[in-house]
Amino acid sequence: MTQELQRNIDAFLKVLDANDFTTGGGTASCIAGSMAAGMVGMVAQLSRGKKDLLPAKVYEEMADQAKILQKQLFDGGAEDTLAFKKVSDAFNLPKFTDDEKAARSHAIQQGLEEAARVPMRNAQYCLAVHRLCIKLAEKYNTNCASDLYSAKMLAQTGIHGCLANVEINLPSIKDKDLVSELSGQVEEIKGKLNL
Repeated sequence: MTQELQRNIDAFLKVLDANDFTTGGGTASCIAGSMAAGMVGMVAQLSRGKKDLLPAKVYEEMADQAKILQKQLFDGGAEDTLAFKKVSDAFNLPKFTDDEKAARSHAIQQGLEEAARVPMRNAQYCLAVHRLCIKLAEKYNTNCASDLYSAKMLAQTGIHGCLANVEINLPSIKDKDLVSELSGQVEEIKGKLNL
């Protein structure tokens, strides 16, 4: 690990350990998923051109998909932090007059909805990474077995963490159609993983 990479990781860990609570489990789950995607890309690249494996183009396509998912999840971590900040900011709005109370309540609901939608999208990205792990496991460079296993476990961690962030917001959301939709998506993803 280079010193620059170590400094960046250290800086991220300090943000997680901060007292502001805006960067938490949702963002960490996205980073886990993003790392999983990076490892899938690495294993795919190291499998390319190996004897008795799939055509190189198949591995290149997997690596390309993994790279896209890696960026989506990295960006999704930042979006998760912003979504939580929106909720936090809404709770700090004034609530002295009826108009202020109504505006605050509306802002809280908008924030909660986004704070549930963002991790759902991120859970779906993590699920796509998990599927790539399974697809890659059919034929790959077995010298990378521990890397592929780590990628699969990180993807599962990302899914679990993102879904937990969806579920924690659902009881506070007043839009019952949205709650039903997101609850159904949570159960569907859990079913795909046999959770």
